[in-house]
Amino acid sequence: MAVPCMQRFDPSDERSRRANLWADRRGGVALIFGLSATVLIGLVGGGIDYARLSYRRSQLQNAVDVGTLAGGNTLKLASATVESVKGVTEQAVRDNAHPLPDRPFTLTVTVASDKTSVFARAEETVKLAFGAFVGLRAMTVSAQARANVVGKMRLCMLTLDDAAPGAFNLQKRAEVTADGCSLYSNSTNAIGMVGGNSAIAKAQTICSAGGYSGPRANFAPPPQTSCPSLGDPLKDRALPTPGTCTPIPASANSKGDTSKNLVDQSVTLDPGTYCGGLHITKKANVTLRAGVYVLKDGPLVVDQKGSLTGTDVGLFFTGDQAGLLFDKLSTVSLAAPTTGIMAGLLIAEDRTVGDPVDPTAAIISFIGALLSPLTPAPSPTPQPLGLTRPLRTYRIISDNARTMLGTIYLPAGRLVIDADKPVADQSAYTVIVAAQLNLYEGPNLYLNANYDGTSVPVPKGVGPLPGKLLLTQ
Repeated sequence: MAVPCMQRFDPSDERSRRANLWADRRGGVALIFGLSATVLIGLVGGGIDYARLSYRRSQLQNAVDVGTLAGGNTLKLASATVESVKGVTEQAVRDNAHPLPDRPFTLTVTVASDKTSVFARAEETVKLAFGAFVGLRAMTVSAQARANVVGKMRLCMLTLDDAAPGAFNLQKRAEVTADGCSLYSNSTNAIGMVGGNSAIAKAQTICSAGGYSGPRANFAPPPQTSCPSLGDPLKDRALPTPGTCTPIPASANSKGDTSKNLVDQSVTLDPGTYCGGLHITKKANVTLRAGVYVLKDGPLVVDQKGSLTGTDVGLFFTGDQAGLLFDKLSTVSLAAPTTGIMAGLLIAEDRTVGDPVDPTAAIISFIGALLSPLTPAPSPTPQPLGLTRPLRTYRIISDNARTMLGTIYLPAGRLVIDADKPVADQSAYTVIVAAQLNLYEGPNLYLNANYDGTSVPVPKGVGPLPGKLLLTQ
């Protein structure tokens, strides 16, 4: 009988087997843990990337919303072009999107040919921080918006000088309040629009063809820059032709001297061509009958507590010595014609000028020669930041020029306002189209746009009916 062979037990073999089994288990656990960690990192990283993408898309949506609204407001301007609307929209989107150099960014802006809507779409490729774990290294986020325009917006101020610094310039405590309408500067200068000191400009939109200087807080909203030029919306508007000289009545002058058109007595004047201008002074209260008043080769000056009132009147200036000065203690209340060649135009001028004379300088010289020290002279006119061509000077220092109803059209003029009190605040509407508009000291110039509150028409090109913007995404 065969006896089975007994194998000798070797403890070292058992230890080896157990060690191998433990190594296999540990390797499996490590593999499982490694896979779980990768999945976990991918999930957590994916959540982080998703949050980043969502936040960036929200930023882009806000940018295209702001841009299309800015473009839509520009569409409301009667003189807006497709190019100007696209420029404003693109600038506003980029200013608010803040695209980064390492992120491909594309922007598409489309303006309807009938200028009733503006569309913007922004796309950006964003690198994913954890996308490599799932094989996706970047994603494209996008946002779009469309602003549809119902009606037209109001242009209440346009400076025409296309290159001067400070074509629209506010200094010290000056303010411009233009609720519901737009302020626009055609100057392509890097500081074509300036807000210094504590000056403030408030409007529905503010746009500069160039740049602006001053804290953003000086403008509400902050100006859009690099806006396309609007041109002169009134360049084809017919203007009055000077007639034969109209003498002032003898009763207008205390000495009966009508040769210098010096009015120092209360009187009512008739429309006509006043050669050498008009000087209303020494508490004279002058009323203008309805019609057109041409100031030829001389300024219109109201000083020394004189007053000038008129309804349905237009003032037209021609000649190198023409211009305007409403001095500190003067009172002015004027409303533009409702019909005729100056319908809607309160103040206008000849579009060309050669060697203009500042009315303030002429008055200072006159007072210095004849009346000083009994009569105080006005301070010299503040100098512009720059001139690209000669301009007539129209200066309002009056603290009682509350009604200036109509459009002020000065294509070859510089309007200077350095009063201490509100100007034109009691007017239903005031529109200014001038080569330059400069405000100093502490006036608050009100550019109201209540067109329904008056029978004075708004000239075509600057003030159509109000409109609404409908924003869709």
